[in-house]
Amino acid sequence: MELRGNYQKTIGTCRSFPQRKALVVDERRDGVEYYAAMLESYGYQVRRCGSYCEGVRCLDNETFDFVIVSQGTPKFEGSCVLKRAVEIDRSLPVVVVARCLDMGSYIEAMQLGAKDYLVEPLTAWEVGRLLPSQPCLSAAA
Repeated sequence: MELRGNYQKTIGTCRSFPQRKALVVDERRDGVEYYAAMLESYGYQVRRCGSYCEGVRCLDNETFDFVIVSQGTPKFEGSCVLKRAVEIDRSLPVVVVARCLDMGSYIEAMQLGAKDYLVEPLTAWEVGRLLPSQPCLSAAA
């Protein structure tokens, strides 16, 4: 099928829509790079943050379509990123990834407005399932 009009067949992007942006916040460099690589493969421009404070600053200064934040420890230091994201835009999908399941952090994350709380590592398929639908793809259908 040939796409006509403003649509351009590319990897997850469309000429009439800006590239989607994601924020990845994890205090572990390997965690940031792991999820950033996955999101980039889905066509996202990724902002990498190695601290929770930096993640909050990014939310205050930029607009994002998707956020991944690590739980860190059972104290859930990443909750400040989740709280700020929800304050800015209640519909912004924020996914919390945890190194191990902590029911207290799970309940807190879901009550604060997380889209999901999952135990690491997530597969590329799981990340793709969580992403907002691409307006280009739905418009072309």
